[in-house]
Amino acid sequence: MGTEALVMEGIDALYGESHVLHSVSLRVGAGRVLALLGRNGAGKTTCMNTIIGFLRPRKGTLRLFGEPIERLSPEAISRKGVGLVPQGRRVFPTLTVRENLAVAFQPRSSAGWTLERVFELFPRLRERAHQYAGSLSGGEQQMLAIGRALMGNPRLLLMDEPSEGLAPLIVADVGRTIARLKAQGQSILLVEQNVKMALELADEAVILNTGRVAFSGPAADVRNNHQLVTQHLGVF
Repeated sequence: MGTEALVMEGIDALYGESHVLHSVSLRVGAGRVLALLGRNGAGKTTCMNTIIGFLRPRKGTLRLFGEPIERLSPEAISRKGVGLVPQGRRVFPTLTVRENLAVAFQPRSSAGWTLERVFELFPRLRERAHQYAGSLSGGEQQMLAIGRALMGNPRLLLMDEPSEGLAPLIVADVGRTIARLKAQGQSILLVEQNVKMALELADEAVILNTGRVAFSGPAADVRNNHQLVTQHLGVF
């Protein structure tokens, strides 16, 4: 069995008295993309919040490259190598593009992500380096959110709805960026409403339905099963 970037085993998570995740298990292989799919309210963002440490699981284990992280703070989990591209982008609007990237930098290896490497991935950000992030278009802010996460040199990258609210041409750019990161060996957990794009990029897929795993397996098995998609996602 290959190395696994993330193993989530039997996770129960609650917001107050509301039981959101019910014994959820998933695995992200090293250098692979796992698409986490489901309707609105299925528990996808709760999974992300649990992995990053914003929400402490009631039960179950989380391991990052074999190391338990379920009891750590978000800061400690980030330092261990988990990066987050949050839903809604959440860039720092009153900082410049360069400042948004610099503030997130965490050196991890000699071949890691630097300001220059992010600018090579996103030439538009180089052009906008001295602009305030709040003045960027939605697509440029999404590039910045991805670049900022990469500046932390993550071993595992969590991407929460990276194509949300973007024009189709920009969505295609985001898809190409994810494909490039995957080709460079980045482990990615992708939450995405654009099911077609997610399944084209992913190696494996997990479908959540009301906080429970309804499907777990190769992404190709979902691509080829219209009944499964219609039943749990309602779209294709």
